[in-house]
Amino acid sequence: MKHDDTSNATHAPDPGLPMLTSAQAARLRALAAPYSQDGHHHSLHNLAHKCRHAPQDRWPDLVADHFAALRRASRGGESAEELLRGVHARLLPVESFTPELANAMRYARVVAEGLVYAYALDGPTSVRILTDEDVERAGLEELGQAAYENLMRVPVEHEEVSIEGRARLHSVYGDSPFTASKALFLSEVAQQLVGEPLPDAGALVAVPNRHLLAYHPIADGSVADAINGLAAYALRAHEDGPGALSPRVYWWYRGSLTSLTVIDHATRTFSLQPPPQLLGLMRGLVRLDRTGRLATRAAAKAPNIAELTNATAESIARLTQDPAGLGDAFTSALALAHAHCGTDPDAAHLTTWDAWATSVQLGTALFTGTQPQECHLGEDLVRQLPATPAEPPANARAWLDALYLAIVCRQKDRINRLCQVPLTTLRQDDGVDEYVLHWIDTLQTYFSGPSMDEVVKKLLATMETSVPGSLTHAPKDFVNRIDYQPVALFHRLITGDRNAFSQALAEALAEHGSYWGESAAPRARVALGPLAMASLAYDYGFPIDPKQPHLPTYLLNRERIEEIP
Repeated sequence: MKHDDTSNATHAPDPGLPMLTSAQAARLRALAAPYSQDGHHHSLHNLAHKCRHAPQDRWPDLVADHFAALRRASRGGESAEELLRGVHARLLPVESFTPELANAMRYARVVAEGLVYAYALDGPTSVRILTDEDVERAGLEELGQAAYENLMRVPVEHEEVSIEGRARLHSVYGDSPFTASKALFLSEVAQQLVGEPLPDAGALVAVPNRHLLAYHPIADGSVADAINGLAAYALRAHEDGPGALSPRVYWWYRGSLTSLTVIDHATRTFSLQPPPQLLGLMRGLVRLDRTGRLATRAAAKAPNIAELTNATAESIARLTQDPAGLGDAFTSALALAHAHCGTDPDAAHLTTWDAWATSVQLGTALFTGTQPQECHLGEDLVRQLPATPAEPPANARAWLDALYLAIVCRQKDRINRLCQVPLTTLRQDDGVDEYVLHWIDTLQTYFSGPSMDEVVKKLLATMETSVPGSLTHAPKDFVNRIDYQPVALFHRLITGDRNAFSQALAEALAEHGSYWGESAAPRARVALGPLAMASLAYDYGFPIDPKQPHLPTYLLNRERIEEIP
């Protein structure tokens, strides 16, 4: 059978109007040609989307209605008061911004790749894009304020959509052609819809057509799933139209939109290329989320201690065949130790101590290696930890966890061994901010015994690099309320200011409780870093009240501490 190249070309997507075939696009251009004899060039993208979903015998009427609306919308002549009353901020696709329009709208600006920011007048029967003459008549500043206020009053519908596992999108849609333009002021929109602004890291956002915007707040590790899910969502909605805006995924950050989508127009292929700053944020959030450090929806359900105990026992048992699983075994054991404190907040029971002791064993083994030893998980449940070589991973926060545990459980030998882990290895962790590495350097220096001047110097470096403007990986809220608190306590500890330490400890515990709220996550139960600093202070004779929230009493005062293999 002979291959029909002509037929294939006819049915291929049109290069200029890809929502139509080449044959359909040719017919539409022929129908529109008589209306373009006024010397103006008119974009056919929105009209093509309408025709795509209509029988071709209706196309002449659709074309006639479309150009009639354009004629009505182009009359102008409104008073300044009428302009201010009806003006709205409006996003337009760059491809619709013809040279003729650009000359008449010098006030408009490109706000992101593929998107132009302009003003539009919402009239009784049509929407008209404002020209420089309109802006001059009403005043640029006054028009901008009115455009913002009118846009924010546009009614919309809102729902949450699950995509790619546990990632969720906020879908914002409505009949108004200005709906998607609300992406310009996304944090205020989020405040209106869900009662809180966007996180400091911003959001992933798509504006596929003028009636829809979708966004995902960048707050936890689900951002890694959301970015691909949102890209597919945006492309489908953009192709469906009408009123197409952009098939791209953007990063809304501090009021600006940055395109993450790279389009190869020659091959019509799409790829996602987040900038380094966003990649750092995503990497940090995935790491934090994976180890249960973030207060998220996933932390709403209390863990089942029996299931967590069995999972930890199984992960230890597998180490004989798969030594690479030691990191996961440590994470599981630490979650179990924290979870026990949900039902045993004072750490009075032997099973709670066993979980803490096992965490110490696994954490130290992860970074310093170990000889074979038994790990007890309560009752008669004992697992053999095999001999492990000293191959420390580049995981800075896991090292801090291991050190905090050794401090709490008064394991001086393990503390010394952990402080011999090369800082150069931990510096290879590309998922943490610089202050974390300075904090590790401070603690290693402190426990290794050089002069206090060196400790103070390194502590100052930790403080200087933990300010919000220096953060590129961790959420500011998490850093301020959780991660930085041990640093503040250590500062009071080495200055010997006992009253200041007591006050700082109370603040740290309050911040811990406020951050986690009603979360049932294991890490919500114990403020591990503050507990480690309080344990040091207790041993130095500081007057520490052992009955404080998130501080297991019998770990703090050493009464539950027993020998660890």
